[in-house]
This record gives sequence, C-alpha cells and structure tokens, in this order.
Amino acid sequence: MGFFVFVNLYSRCVMIRSLCSLLRGNASFFVRRKLRNGLLRIGLIAACLVVTGGTYSALLQATAFAEQAPASESQIAQGHKLFIANCATCHGLNGEGTQYAPSLVGAGAASADFQLSSGRMPLRMNGPQALYKPPQYTKDEIAAVVAYVASLGPGPAIPEEKYLTPDGDLVLGAELFKVNCAACHNVAGAGGALTEGKFAPRIINMPPVRIYEAMLTGPQSMPIFNDASITPEQKRDIITYLHYLSTQPSPGGFGLGSLGPVAEGLFAWVFLVGGITAFAVWIAARSD
Repeated sequence: MGFFVFVNLYSRCVMIRSLCSLLRGNASFFVRRKLRNGLLRIGLIAACLVVTGGTYSALLQATAFAEQAPASESQIAQGHKLFIANCATCHGLNGEGTQYAPSLVGAGAASADFQLSSGRMPLRMNGPQALYKPPQYTKDEIAAVVAYVASLGPGPAIPEEKYLTPDGDLVLGAELFKVNCAACHNVAGAGGALTEGKFAPRIINMPPVRIYEAMLTGPQSMPIFNDASITPEQKRDIITYLHYLSTQPSPGGFGLGSLGPVAEGLFAWVFLVGGITAFAVWIAARSD
C-alpha cells in the first residue's frame, strides 16, 4: 500500500514539474516574442522618422537654396581676384574664415549680395556692427564676387523678382512684421537701439531685395528667417507693408521720425509744456 502511495505521489510531482517547465518555456517564448515585436516597432518608428526628416530636410534645402542662374567661369575668376584683393585678409584665401571673420562656405549668393550692395562689406572700420554706406564696387564687380562666393558651397540664393513686388497681403504683412520684426526695428520700421552699441537700422525706403535678403540670411544680430519660418509669400507681404509705410503720409502730421510714444511724449513735455511755461513766465514778467 505504501509503495503505491509513493508511486502516485512521485508521478504527481513529475507531472507538476513538467507542467511548470512547459509554463516557463511558454512564458519565455511569449516574453521573447513580445520583446522582439517591441524592438521591431521601435525600429520601424526610427526608420519612418529618418525617412520623414530626410525628406523634409531635402525639401527645405531645395526651397531655401533656389537655383541661381549659372555664372560663367570668367565671372567667377574675376570675383576670385576681387576676393583675394579685398576680402581674403579677413575671410581667408579660400573663404574658409579666420579668427577675424566667419567662413563664407555655404553663405550663399544672397548673403554676399546683401553685404556688398549695402556697403557693409568691406568694413570701413572695426566696431560693434558693420555700417551701411555706399557700395565700393560696381554692379558688375558685385555680381562677380557674389558668383565666386556662391561657388564655394550651396547657400541661400538671391530672391526671385516675383517675391519683391509690393502686391502681397498688406494686413498679413503688418501682423508678421509686428510679431517678428517690430521689437527691434520699431513698428514703423524706424529702427532702434540694441545692446553693446549695436542698433537695428531704419528699413523704410530700403530696396525690397535688401529686405528679403536680410530676412533670408540674418546679418549681424538679426535672426535668420528662412523659408520654413517665414515663407517667400509672407516675406513679400512684409515687403508690401514696408512699402505702404514708405509711401503713405503720416496721418498725424509731423511724424517725429516714428520713434514711438515715449520719444513723442518726451518731445511734447520738453518743447510744448516747456514752451507754454516759458510763455507764462514771460507774460508774468511783462505784467510786473
């Protein structure tokens, strides 16, 4: 009797052990399968992100680096000579940059055209920022240097003429300017002071191509507004708003340089109230 009880208990133990092993095997299988599926999902998500990001980057570069009219070899050679004579001291013989000036590789035609056409380059003197002055090169010489800088590497191109006409959305342009530009340039485009001796220049009556190139390349302390942040059509809207400011008379009469309510209030207190006070003192003196 005891023998049969022992055999029965032993068989039950063997059965339970087999069942536990089976459960452990199934659990391990399910864990491995779940882990494998999880890794597969992560890999698919990563691949989708890489493809999406690469496609977006390619489209963005295609938009920002619009194709420029191909320059001739002779024009690039002329630009290289002018560059060596007037720019290489600071920017390096191959435009690679030095401790005194940044690299021009990838700066693009728009940046070179803005700096040269506005007279900011070559520098007149060292200072907190490059100052506007009449250009030191002829249009042909500027075009040659621009062609050479553009040949150093892909970069923002000179904008198309269709984005430079003041026929955009005036209301949207005013809103975009107020949000993105007015903090430095004043809501009326009159410019304003910045830190460390720098300043945002007056942009009323500035040529549309200079305004567009400045937004596209971000010279000096100005941020870069590429086509992803402000589209070409929106840049045209801003140009339309600035054109409106430069062509419309001030509804209040003398605009005081559009310096804003603080400067205008100071003018009123100093000159108007001061004048009234002086006149009152003069009247009192005559009555005595």
